[in-house]
Amino acid sequence: MSTTYRMPGAVLTEREHSVPLVHGDPLRGTISVFTRELAAPDGLDRPYLVFLQGGPGFEAARPTSPPSGWMARALADFRVLLLDQRGTGRSTPVGPVIPGAAPADQAEYLTHFRADSIVLDLELIRAELGVERWSLLGQSFGGFTSLTYLSLAPEGLREVLITGGLAPITNRPVDEVYAATWARVREANQRYHARYPGDVDRLRTILRRLDEEDVRLPNGDRLTSRRFRQIGMWLGDSAGFERLHHLCGFNRSMQRFG
Repeated sequence: MSTTYRMPGAVLTEREHSVPLVHGDPLRGTISVFTRELAAPDGLDRPYLVFLQGGPGFEAARPTSPPSGWMARALADFRVLLLDQRGTGRSTPVGPVIPGAAPADQAEYLTHFRADSIVLDLELIRAELGVERWSLLGQSFGGFTSLTYLSLAPEGLREVLITGGLAPITNRPVDEVYAATWARVREANQRYHARYPGDVDRLRTILRRLDEEDVRLPNGDRLTSRRFRQIGMWLGDSAGFERLHHLCGFNRSMQRFG
């Protein structure tokens, strides 16, 4: 099923694709995978560039009207296919309750939402759209998925572009990889606090309050100090220092109003 829309600077085609939950085992049923094709009005026959979002667990970036940033540039040479990877966005979600009577069953179910299944989804979609070969743009986890694509189905690829997501391809142990990552995170923390030294006390106040009080998010989940620390991922973003600083400043402003 597909629907086409026209907006300033682009033509959008939204599609829902039916794919097996478990590739190779049709008895396990099917799920839906959503794609959004973005094309310039004069570029409806250009080759495809498939965008693989980071995460894992994030849906594809949403286009603006008119398209901006990297999408605007890509449309000069491609039609961009934005994939909501299985389990994300408008594709069939994993859901708040994972199917399966026992933890082992639930864990087995989740194994079907990895990069290998995403690649096989795309191969079905490529055949459905009648595309001989297409290009990939892999961001973060999307880069990891691009490497899986190169391993499983290189015949479907014209070229692969990877931004910030290159999985270790040597025989180095994972402990060594994460030790190097820890050093980079520590260095980023030091640079952040050198830029905004006043945020140390603000962050400690927030963490202490989250340990002592039952603070709830809009969806009802508890916001723990451990969960709050996940915003440290912003330290790896080009604008992350400022985003984190503004969040600390917002917290300080809210305290004035009780």
